[in-house]
Amino acid sequence: MTLERKKPAIELLVEGRYQEFNKMAADGAVDLENADLRMADLRNAHLRTANLRGAYLRNADLRGVDLSEADLEGASLNSARVSGCYFPPSVGADEIRLSVEHGTRIRCRKVA
Repeated sequence: MTLERKKPAIELLVEGRYQEFNKMAADGAVDLENADLRMADLRNAHLRTANLRGAYLRNADLRGVDLSEADLEGASLNSARVSGCYFPPSVGADEIRLSVEHGTRIRCRKVA
């Protein structure tokens, strides 16, 4: 898997251009699959429905971010700040802890 930094949506986040990103996100789910978002400050980004499959979020600041409908399958949160982050019901607390503490890839479970 190759990490992406060249997609327009990823560049907007890395550069901190949240208003432009949020306008893009308002039109529907944003594709951030395999995004390299290490050390990105994402607190002002609207990521509720984002596709974050395989995203690399090492040391990212996700405090207070709503990810309630985001696809996090295979994402890594190694050392990310997740206080107050709203995760989807398909991601268990153990998955979040293991990913933050050890960088494991998140496995989503099926929710009935």
